[in-house]
Amino acid sequence: MSKASLIVYITVAVVVLLLISRSSNNKSHRHRHRRLKVRSNFTFTAPTDPHHPHAAFDPLVAEIERKREDKQWEHHYIQAHHPQSTPTDSPEPEWEDFMNAEDYLNDEDKFNVTNRLVLLFPNIDLDPPDGYVSATELTQWNLKQSQKEVLHRTQREMEVHDKNKDGFVSLSEYEPPSWVVNSDNNSFGYDMGWWKEDHFNAADADGDGQLNITEFNDFLHPSDTTNHKLLQWLCKEEIRERDTDKDGKINFKEFYHGIYDLIRTHGEGVHDSSHESAEEAPAKTLFNQLDKDADGYLSDVELLPVIRKIHPSERYYAKQQSEYVMQQADTDKDGRLSLIEMIENPYVFYSAVFDEDEDEDYDYHDEFR
Repeated sequence: MSKASLIVYITVAVVVLLLISRSSNNKSHRHRHRRLKVRSNFTFTAPTDPHHPHAAFDPLVAEIERKREDKQWEHHYIQAHHPQSTPTDSPEPEWEDFMNAEDYLNDEDKFNVTNRLVLLFPNIDLDPPDGYVSATELTQWNLKQSQKEVLHRTQREMEVHDKNKDGFVSLSEYEPPSWVVNSDNNSFGYDMGWWKEDHFNAADADGDGQLNITEFNDFLHPSDTTNHKLLQWLCKEEIRERDTDKDGKINFKEFYHGIYDLIRTHGEGVHDSSHESAEEAPAKTLFNQLDKDADGYLSDVELLPVIRKIHPSERYYAKQQSEYVMQQADTDKDGRLSLIEMIENPYVFYSAVFDEDEDEDYDYHDEFR
């Protein structure tokens, strides 16, 4: 069966299903008591939030959220850089198409969650288009949405820093964010070292002394880069931050009490334990594996194999998001999602948040879309 015919088959089957469902349950909307809220990922602080916000599942919701975020960003930017021009009114966004975005999302005639899932399903079910969404397909979809959000923010930042509007940012044009300028240099990863010239030069992949949009995106989000120079810079920065005795390298104590905790949190196959003595054994094993020259220290080159576990990429978070959704919506536990399962669990996709410390019942999570 070809892809086109398969999609047509799925669509027809779903339409029939919905007609039957609505005819028999036209008075019952058991999910409609849930109210969707427009979220903004905007932050005028550090770019690497430990509570990483998930990208919106639905591109339409993402567009609404980006409009709100742009308005908030504009307000904070003017307030920080041009305080004399700060407007006296509220930074709340003014919507072009509707006065209240949340009312729009919760108006079934305008934004029907079931219809949205029917529309999006074939766009997620791509590899292969077999009528089911696998965890891999869902991860790819989530990654695509998050990359759009990241690039949107980068383009917004580039408009500010590209003073001569030539499509590039030079080091002289770049101005660090206000939270860097006002930093007390006590917050890990967020001090002035993060914005020094070596960071800029590492992001400058072609070595022409300026950053195009791809290089500038890598500069702002080094954990997602494929630029080897920038990844090595990230390793050097990690050593600079963790090197408490300032000898230019990481001993086991510095590794165990800083880096290993991040690897254990973001890595796979690293087991936790409630006893410190038991924890040290796997940490020591990993340290020895990384210490290729067996000198008892880790260099920036030796940290490269685990740098993405220290600084997770968007793919890590997309996978985390997918695993949570699969856990909640895969009711028959066959490792994949049918359209029926997605329709029966709509708020897993539209208003749940992954949080290891929270109740896993999605009915109690309201921030994640």
